[in-house]
Amino acid sequence: MPLVKTWQLIAGSAVAGLALSAVTVASAGPWDSGQRKAERDRAASWSRAGGTDHVAGAALPKPAASAPGVLPGIGPSAPAGDRPAAVAPGGPEALAGVLGPLLADRALGSVRSASVIDAATGRVLYESAPGEAMTPASTIKIATAVAALAALGPEHRIRTTVTPAAEPGRIVLVGGGDPSLTAKKKSPAGSGGSLVALAADTAQALKAAGTDTVALGYDDFLYPGAVRHPIGRNDNIAPVTALTADEGRPDDSVSGPVERSDDPSGDTARAFAGLLRERGIKVTGEPARVNAPAGAQPLAATQSTPVAGLVERMLTHSDNDIAEALARQTAVAAGAPASFEGAEKAVSDKLASLGLDVNGYRFADGSGLNRADKVSTRLLTGLLAKAADPGHPELRPALTGLPVAGFTGTLRSRNAGTSPAAGLLRAKTGTLTGVNSLAGTAVDPSGRLLAFAFLTAGAPDGPAAEKGLDKLAAAVATTP
Repeated sequence: MPLVKTWQLIAGSAVAGLALSAVTVASAGPWDSGQRKAERDRAASWSRAGGTDHVAGAALPKPAASAPGVLPGIGPSAPAGDRPAAVAPGGPEALAGVLGPLLADRALGSVRSASVIDAATGRVLYESAPGEAMTPASTIKIATAVAALAALGPEHRIRTTVTPAAEPGRIVLVGGGDPSLTAKKKSPAGSGGSLVALAADTAQALKAAGTDTVALGYDDFLYPGAVRHPIGRNDNIAPVTALTADEGRPDDSVSGPVERSDDPSGDTARAFAGLLRERGIKVTGEPARVNAPAGAQPLAATQSTPVAGLVERMLTHSDNDIAEALARQTAVAAGAPASFEGAEKAVSDKLASLGLDVNGYRFADGSGLNRADKVSTRLLTGLLAKAADPGHPELRPALTGLPVAGFTGTLRSRNAGTSPAAGLLRAKTGTLTGVNSLAGTAVDPSGRLLAFAFLTAGAPDGPAAEKGLDKLAAAVATTP
């Protein structure tokens, strides 16, 4: 039977160099889905997506033109005598004088860690307990992003295929782990693998071979082990399988918590059977879980948005389903079991291969929902600096996907409005009960790209802790 491929009409991944100069950042708008317009045109477009940390009911982002200038302080500098003699502009002393009191805020909880470095040179500008292993919540998605990009490359796409079964008269829907797969004619979440297009191509291939009746099997065996996240049933994440359409959501939602399917693989196969019937193919019986024959040539295939686009969507909207899929794809690339345990080792090994010190840290999941995850602020800023390294352009989507303060994703309502940091910093949020974190990049008044990370635990009031973190990030962006 002929090979028929479904190529999704999506643009190439965003691997353009990060805007390191302040002038570029100031003129980059308009912002759209966590990327500059030009970057968005090169990347898979995602309008909204699911995950934790999503701010329900938040106002739409303001136009980027309203963001304050990145270099408001450029101009005649104050006479040397007007500045404290011991504080050099842009030096560690300046940041320490501002960040120290802010980090001491009791609203941040009983345990705090901080790291701020110059992303270009690696120079430490401020740190406090930077090596302490702490639960990072969703900021661990930065590690997931870097590992996946390094293992797979930003242009890699994940395939979902249909192959002949071992026995005549049956075809098999084979899941490759595409987290962007949709059963909708037009997914509100954005571009990705399409069961609709896959069904059309499969029906065409079957009819060309003189077949109009089939039995349907489905193969989701790429991911072994437990499918349920260790936290158990949770509206923030579906069971993790290699064959899931629309993140296991039973409705038209694409963001926020919602009760998920208990059997996303079976639901996806049943949806595919219905799509085949709509195209004139009779499907007998119920879809059955079977092994696809090894080496079978596909009748049809559909592909995900590139990994760069998946990474950006995951980071901008803190999408847990994409995060777990990318962790498993990292394991697949390493030839390791694509389970929670296999993904943990694969992510750790890949980060170590980039020269990052991962000793004493854990990547128990890809999303940060697991409190067993342990990283340090030093590791987080190291990851961000690695993604900004001109020698690793393949890692750039780990920065371009970070939400923009006051404008996009999970930072849409944080450091917004009249905040002097609105539009000047990009960061990944992290929130679990008693855990609040923030890690990202900012261009300081002198034009340097800084990487920062703040991890806290034991905060009695989550929103108050978030405000404290926002003050810290704003200080990084605005301290001369």
